[in-house]
Amino acid sequence: MRKLAIYRNKEYAGILTEETRDEYIFRYDNTYYADSKSPAVSLTLPKSQQEYRSPVLFPFFFNMLSEGVNRQLQSRLLKIDEEDHFGLLSATAQYDTIGAITVKPIE
Repeated sequence: MRKLAIYRNKEYAGILTEETRDEYIFRYDNTYYADSKSPAVSLTLPKSQQEYRSPVLFPFFFNMLSEGVNRQLQSRLLKIDEEDHFGLLSATAQYDTIGAITVKPIE
């Protein structure tokens, strides 16, 4: 099981968990969820419920990954399997991402 802390504009929003390669969970942090001023991290993960489950990495997070040659290069340089989407997200979406979302690995 691997976990990532999800931040929106540097504010802790929740946890993304990879239970297995075919079971993913995103759960909003209690404080973030209760704050009506804090927006959802994605239109596909609205704050209408606190926990979401999916058999694949949620498309919102998957779309934060590079594609094509860039993904191959990152995979080779970071020594991460190109099909390990969660591992690539953990390694590449910590600092300089397009948009408001960043992730931090949880040990």
